[in-house]
Amino acid sequence: MSSRGAIFFRLASASLLIIAACTGDQEPATNVDKRPTVALIMKSLANEFFVNMAQGAEQHHQQHLDQYDLIVNGLKDESDLTQQVALIEQMSARGVDIIVVAPADSKALIPAVARAVHNGIVVVNIDNKLDAGLLDDAGIAVPFVGPDNHEGAQLVGNYLGARLGKGDQVAIIGGISTAFNAQQRQAGFEDAMSAAGVEVVSIQAGNWDQGRASIVAAAMIAENPNIKALLCSNDNMAIGAIAAVRQAGKTGDIQVIGFDNIAATHELLRNGELLATVDQYGDQLAIFGIEYGLLILRDGEVPADRKTPVSLVTAGDL
Repeated sequence: MSSRGAIFFRLASASLLIIAACTGDQEPATNVDKRPTVALIMKSLANEFFVNMAQGAEQHHQQHLDQYDLIVNGLKDESDLTQQVALIEQMSARGVDIIVVAPADSKALIPAVARAVHNGIVVVNIDNKLDAGLLDDAGIAVPFVGPDNHEGAQLVGNYLGARLGKGDQVAIIGGISTAFNAQQRQAGFEDAMSAAGVEVVSIQAGNWDQGRASIVAAAMIAENPNIKALLCSNDNMAIGAIAAVRQAGKTGDIQVIGFDNIAATHELLRNGELLATVDQYGDQLAIFGIEYGLLILRDGEVPADRKTPVSLVTAGDL
């Protein structure tokens, strides 16, 4: 593991195997070698963050060779809730032992998750937290392994706020509005701007999508000619916002912040078009979820939620 990943918790009992596969017309999973099968269900593999997540899991299997099999699944479209529900149902029907899921929505997946749990499958929630109230209503316990998104957004928001003046105007481009991580990042941005005495004049959803965010940012700039910054809830949307800032001829006048620290933003950080982002160590999240799932399978007890770190990333950190 890299020195960066060393700051994370490790489960001492973990000696793990990952065999990457994909969905499709595959033979049913078997337990010939008595290894549990883990299904990793992510959001869009068009998003570098989730590509990194998958790669982190696949690299980990090179170091751990005899404990479990892994099936890796992702969506074509990050907002395709129907497909993600279908993947949970498919993996349940396949008879996997553990599902590790990064939900596209905090509420819509809970019926499928509940069916999986009632069928004896261990489910671990990573990245975007499932709605706690609905989990309670369903009578199931699903541990969450992931970052505090409010904390991360407030961290980068505070960095921006220190570079703005009181009364300055900014706008927020959010993720999918029903996703808990989108809600928490928006709240973190708002709290940071309030603390800095900065006015949030517009909040609109960019649905995690670069193209959508570019359109939203262009409209924000046109409608609010005095805005000084665009606060974007992920880096894909920050890239789209930067394109809109360029198109408006306001590079240097409007600052942009993001969230995720994907490699595609690093040159933008270096040249100053992106002020800062947040690293939530996506390449490690799936590993942590898998380890939790194996622990539950072994001990039969659901552990508490596990918070993972977030870090501010600026050009000086590259």
